[in-house]
Amino acid sequence: MLNQIYIDNIINTALFEDINYIDVTTDNLIDDSHQSSAYFIAKDSGVLCGIDIAARVFELAGGNVETEILLKDGTQVKKGDVIANLKGSTKTLLKGERTALNLLQHMSGIATAANKCVRLAEGTNAKITDTRKTLPGLRALQKYAVTVGGGRNHRFNLSDGAMLKDNHIDAYGSITAAVRALREKAGHMLKIEVEVRTFEELKEALDCGCEIIMLDNMSTEDMKKAVELIDGRAQTECSGNVTKENIAMILDAGIGYILGGL
Repeated sequence: MLNQIYIDNIINTALFEDINYIDVTTDNLIDDSHQSSAYFIAKDSGVLCGIDIAARVFELAGGNVETEILLKDGTQVKKGDVIANLKGSTKTLLKGERTALNLLQHMSGIATAANKCVRLAEGTNAKITDTRKTLPGLRALQKYAVTVGGGRNHRFNLSDGAMLKDNHIDAYGSITAAVRALREKAGHMLKIEVEVRTFEELKEALDCGCEIIMLDNMSTEDMKKAVELIDGRAQTECSGNVTKENIAMILDAGIGYILGGL
């Protein structure tokens, strides 16, 4: 679910970046009363995402535009499908079209990519999740797009959960010491995820009772061995080097959550 204030802030920022103080071409050529019709059409197959946000662009760009949305987010579209019809102020349509298309194309691209991964994982227990590798200011839109494509969200920000990455472990000294400190300071409600690079680190994380273990950049052979060693004592994730060529082997290893995309 997306907060409307958040969405409007992104749109207004994008419109200000694109228009600044005046649209020199449109404002000098087009009369305020001029009316036009337009439509969104799919140029390729994929998963639609962001159509309501695209429609909102025209409301904030000047208003006086009616939008008839024909296809909803999550729809599998094919080339030539008409997504929405628009009618109203020509000025508004011209000023908002690029921003609307940028958001719609970007979000649909993410949803489509996520859906490809999800389809590859069908028939297994693995879940496809996103990461924090997002564009500044667009995280919620990008993570929403992942869910539209059938994927799941990992943590939204650093406040959402405790995740000991390699740099944390190297800086603090050890997994055991870091986990102990977190348990003492953060309280009993906190789940702790640990990123491990070796089987030695994996054993240490298990001995600490960590709830989630991320296998970082391991080979598919090592992932399979790691899952066997974990044996259900923690949830499993993997990150790094996930490709179309090896995802089948990663799934065969029995990983619970696959972070990132192809």
